[in-house]
Amino acid sequence: MRFTYTAREVDPGKDGVCWLLTNGLGGYASTSAAFSVTRRDQGLLVGAKSPSLRKCLVHRLAETVDFGTGEIPLSSQTFAGQRLPEEGWRYLESFSWEEGPAWRYRVGEATITRLCAVKQGENTAAVLYELQNADGSPCALRVRPVFPTDPDTPVTISGLTARWAGWEVRMDLSGAWEDLPPETETLFYADDEKDGRPSTGLGVAGPQAVLTVPPAETGKLTLVFSTAQQEESAEEIWQDMCRRRKALDTGFHDPVARELARAADAFIAYRPSTGGKTIMAGYPFFGDWGRDTMIALPGCVLARGKYEDARSILGTFLAYERDGLVPNLFPEGDAPPRYNTVDAALLLINCVWLYYRDTGDGDFVREAWPVLKRIVGAYQAGTRHAIAMDADGLIRAGEGLDQVTWMDVCVDGILPTPRHGKPVEINAYWYNALRVLEALAPVVGEPGTEYGLLAERVKGSFVSAFWMEDKGYLKDVLSGTEADEQIRCNQIWAVSMPFTMLSRAQEQQVVETVYRHLYTPCGLRTLSPEDPEFHPFYGGPQKDRDLAYHQGTVWPFPLGAWYLAYLKVNDDSPQAVAQVRSWLAPMAGLLREGCVGQLPEIYDGGTPGPSKGCFAQAWSVGELLRVYQALEQEEQYAG
Repeated sequence: MRFTYTAREVDPGKDGVCWLLTNGLGGYASTSAAFSVTRRDQGLLVGAKSPSLRKCLVHRLAETVDFGTGEIPLSSQTFAGQRLPEEGWRYLESFSWEEGPAWRYRVGEATITRLCAVKQGENTAAVLYELQNADGSPCALRVRPVFPTDPDTPVTISGLTARWAGWEVRMDLSGAWEDLPPETETLFYADDEKDGRPSTGLGVAGPQAVLTVPPAETGKLTLVFSTAQQEESAEEIWQDMCRRRKALDTGFHDPVARELARAADAFIAYRPSTGGKTIMAGYPFFGDWGRDTMIALPGCVLARGKYEDARSILGTFLAYERDGLVPNLFPEGDAPPRYNTVDAALLLINCVWLYYRDTGDGDFVREAWPVLKRIVGAYQAGTRHAIAMDADGLIRAGEGLDQVTWMDVCVDGILPTPRHGKPVEINAYWYNALRVLEALAPVVGEPGTEYGLLAERVKGSFVSAFWMEDKGYLKDVLSGTEADEQIRCNQIWAVSMPFTMLSRAQEQQVVETVYRHLYTPCGLRTLSPEDPEFHPFYGGPQKDRDLAYHQGTVWPFPLGAWYLAYLKVNDDSPQAVAQVRSWLAPMAGLLREGCVGQLPEIYDGGTPGPSKGCFAQAWSVGELLRVYQALEQEEQYAG
């Protein structure tokens, strides 16, 4: 897909569009389409020493055009205090996105283009300008990088190098430069203000690059920012990035699916502390988390045929299994991983199954088998966070202020979505895990009977305890509280997992209930609007956001499971495939909003409008990509 926007569409006064390029280390480049930073976490170069150790190194570029009669801002930025905003976006003819971000401006009789690129595997970013001067006077383009600073980590600028404690970035440029005195500015972050985050930050403008183009001539200026000694030119970095991105959309026919496949690659990163690949949960706020990785992996990795990456990611988590759990967070330094999740280990078992189903890699199954057995054994016997199997075969989890499912908010000692007890999706994952071990046992030459027998007991208990015949849907949790019967999206995984427990009629009723109460074209609501605890709006201070986070807020990623469940209960019929295609029609529009070519973390629960939270979320992309994969497989089979 090619995305093109006009100046009116990137007006910073509206809910704007941004873009994202990532470097495979957890670092990235991102600004608004107007070429401003609207969040503290945006910049031309956000470097990463590991997926969870990042720093903004080049915040923005201050650009002006001068025909000898005074400087005209080409860049766009809003500032705090009395300083007037830069409004270079008013000269914008187009912002486009294909292989990377590209801008075209018209200032007087001059046309200026700007391209941005990042280098894979390095903390390196390049910016390329071309100025065509049709004016009768010389035209000067001046560009000053602005580096972030604050009292805790002040920046020191010396020549073409900026330094912070533990970080250094150097600027290489193709043209002339002026070593101007540092100039401090206070930036205003409109998107952070909406979310109740600090809305201002400090930047220091460094040396100035200058390109002067005589009348009727064309000139070029390039800048490269890097933490490493750079041998490639800006043009080579751009061309390498374009070639790489063009190769990412193979394997899918649908243009939206191809765009999602390219989007998925943005989340794959290398983690030095484990020596393997990992999946970033979301940009710009999140690192690599175990739960998010296991939910995103089937779509972001397996659906794209990236089996070596899948094996690397799964191998890392298998190696870090402890007490039947896998990490939800890999910290830096000598701190131990955090194992505060009940679902990641069960989802790991599911990912091993999906990997084997796709590849037939029995050697990997044999490597993984001891860990898979330990996980199931630990859940049976009991492990951390009160995770244990009850006499009925069902899994209970959570105590105190633990939040071990994905609905995991705890704010000021308040659990907005307490799910201690037996959560519905955890027990769906548990049953699925038992059936996976039963199916994989012959691969390793062991009997799987015990897993099959336990699965049968779990099935009987699950249907008896969770299914409400009079209501036609599943309880969300077994806790003995009023929250048990809330209509939530978690029940959809009891239909969409590879191995499930409900009858066809029960599965159809779950799919219908979720559709009536929770479905939106953007995602599934986390709570029915008919529930008195429903929150229609997500925003404001941290506490307000947390209280709404899982209390009605729309999440795109469960929508993938719902579409797959809908196809399942309708036997993947041509009519069902056509219906899902129809429902997916707005997806192209969603990719134009927020972060271009990406899907976000969340939307408001009332009327989903502008995207919120992380502007690019791995499991949102991965789960919707799985739907397109299923559709294309069914259409190919039918054809």
